[in-house]
Amino acid sequence: MDKKNLIEKINTHTKNNRISCKQALRIAEEEQVTPKVIGETLNEMKIKVVTCQLGCFP
Repeated sequence: MDKKNLIEKINTHTKNNRISCKQALRIAEEEQVTPKVIGETLNEMKIKVVTCQLGCFP
C-alpha cells in the first residue's frame, strides 16, 4: 500500500471533509487494505465518515 496514493484517492472522493461509509469501504477494497487502515487514515486527515452502514467508522 502506498499511503500517498491512498490519501489522493480519499481526497478525490471527499466533499466538505466528509466521505460516505460505502465509498470508504470501496476504497479499502480497491486499495487492498483493511477498513481499519482507511479509518485510521481518515482520522489523521480529519475526515468524517457519514451514513455509516455497520458502525465500522465511529
